[in-house]
Amino acid sequence: MTTFTCRGCGAGLHRTFVDLGAQPLANSYLEPEGLNRMEPFFPLHVRVCEECFLVQLPEVESPESIFGDYAYFSSFSEGWLRHAEAYVGTMVERLGLGPSSHVMEIASNDGYLLQYMVARGIPVLGVEPAANVAEAAEARGVPTLVAFFGVETARRLVAEGRAADLIAGNNVLAHVPDLHDFVGGLAIALKPGGTITLEFPHLLRLIAERQFDTIYHEHFSYLSLLALEPVLTSHELAVTDVDRLSTHGGSLRLHLRHAGEGVAPSEAVAALRADEAAAGLDRLETYLGFAEEVAEVKRDLLDFLITARRDGRRVVAYGAPAKGNTLLNYCGVRGDLIEYTVDRSPHKQGRFLPGVHLPIHAPERIIEDRPDYVLILPWNLQDEIVGQLAAVRDWGGRFAVPIPRLAVLG
Repeated sequence: MTTFTCRGCGAGLHRTFVDLGAQPLANSYLEPEGLNRMEPFFPLHVRVCEECFLVQLPEVESPESIFGDYAYFSSFSEGWLRHAEAYVGTMVERLGLGPSSHVMEIASNDGYLLQYMVARGIPVLGVEPAANVAEAAEARGVPTLVAFFGVETARRLVAEGRAADLIAGNNVLAHVPDLHDFVGGLAIALKPGGTITLEFPHLLRLIAERQFDTIYHEHFSYLSLLALEPVLTSHELAVTDVDRLSTHGGSLRLHLRHAGEGVAPSEAVAALRADEAAAGLDRLETYLGFAEEVAEVKRDLLDFLITARRDGRRVVAYGAPAKGNTLLNYCGVRGDLIEYTVDRSPHKQGRFLPGVHLPIHAPERIIEDRPDYVLILPWNLQDEIVGQLAAVRDWGGRFAVPIPRLAVLG
């Protein structure tokens, strides 16, 4: 039997958080000619460390294979662009950033965030491992280094005089198989007196809201302040503030500085520690009950889809997010229950979802077909999607969301 060790503290991993079976890589969308070829599946078996309570997936595929050519482009979500623009405005004012500052974003994707820094005349650098996505960032005027970030990359940047006053890492920490190399790189690349902000979905919300579909092979870790703080401390980084965000079903934004700079943590940090303890994140039994909650979501979704089909109702899906691929593959949902899905990203249109092989069309297909139900797979963008497809209600169509429990919207 293979023995796995915690990427946070090094202890052995023996406890299951949830086992979602064998699944394809969530962003491995298929071209039509790939439908008749063998498709690789990997275990999606999540464990929890009994020592530090870090929830994590073993590394089953290399980051190079997962992120070398990526299908996710951040700029196709209007809500996420607004979030990024608001962040830039807040941090510029809070830190007094200007033309003499340097801002770095790790996993900068297509320049969705740094473009707003560039517009303010602030020098930036994106670090992005996916060359195809980095090319889109360069096209919008965001200088981007194609590389995985860690200690080696950070040392090279500092040697080139590119240490940063602000380092942003939005939804990247979960994608990192070697937490200590990544966090160590952050500490190296940050100037004295500088700030790091790290955003990530909060494990507390994942458990409370049954957000198991946010689990996929690209996400190596599922994070709480409780589990992350020892890793940060070991690299002499201190949490000075925290923002609680609504993004991705409930996220945290940690503000970090070099330890020893005399900045006391805000009351929000102590409040978060207390809330995590009250939710039981420091007790193993909290994690061991999650699998049954996940199974209940599966049963509810299948009941809904099977009943709709038997009643002669047509169901299609909206979105081709990674989370939707986890949900559909775990539940075994294919074309006999959902006819197709749609997505705004032209990088996904004309392709097929991995595993379940649902075709991906442009959103206009829903208006043409007038289905009875639209199942919203990116439930975190529910309000945005319902607004975009308001016409669905004109013919009596309805929306459904699967998480945290199946709900049909009136």
